[in-house]
Amino acid sequence: MTKRILIAEDDTRLAKLIVDYLKQNGFEVFWEADGNRVQAAVKRHEPDLLILDVMLPNRDGFDLCRAMRTSFRGPILMFTARESDIDQVLGLELGADDYVVKPVEPRVLLARVNALLRRSGGLGADDKQTLTFGQLSLNARSQTASLSGETLSLTSHEFELLWYLGERAGSVVTRESIHRDVIGREYDGLDRTVDMRVSHLRKKVGDDHKQPERLKTVWGKGYLFVPDAWE
Repeated sequence: MTKRILIAEDDTRLAKLIVDYLKQNGFEVFWEADGNRVQAAVKRHEPDLLILDVMLPNRDGFDLCRAMRTSFRGPILMFTARESDIDQVLGLELGADDYVVKPVEPRVLLARVNALLRRSGGLGADDKQTLTFGQLSLNARSQTASLSGETLSLTSHEFELLWYLGERAGSVVTRESIHRDVIGREYDGLDRTVDMRVSHLRKKVGDDHKQPERLKTVWGKGYLFVPDAWE
């Protein structure tokens, strides 16, 4: 099923750029520029995800996020030009699922949108919700993983990375693609975020950090989820 996204943004040029880019990537996209009309637009279009600008005319994004969190169950991505940590914390405390500071590269925004939809279980009735490899079981809707009958204590970031690799089991996944699709930014050749997350995952799934068998490093290329190593 095609996923629906509603963008609440009063910058016409930016909104049209985002709308066009998301449509090109397979989404059905709706746009609203007036804060007073956002709640009605959500009811009318029933989006799977809401991109909500903080500085909307007539009603700001913080107020809208607070008001809609009791009824709107999809992910909310806050969108603002302000870089204040206080703004970011406030948005998350009011129920936002992620926060992007403008300007943002369209590909980075797309990665954040896809990540939020995966994390929320918004994959559609026809999309795979579980992955199983031997004793390892992953559930996208509940964001849980179990190994040999024991629930793994994973952060949301760790689960998202494990799911991403599991979906591509048996294929080498590059650091560049993980950075773009999971971390939400382009790889600069120096960032060690992915390596650290893989290292933490190995510890939690009982993989040998010196000679890993489940999440292997393919030197010069990336990482390999080995589907037959979870028995």
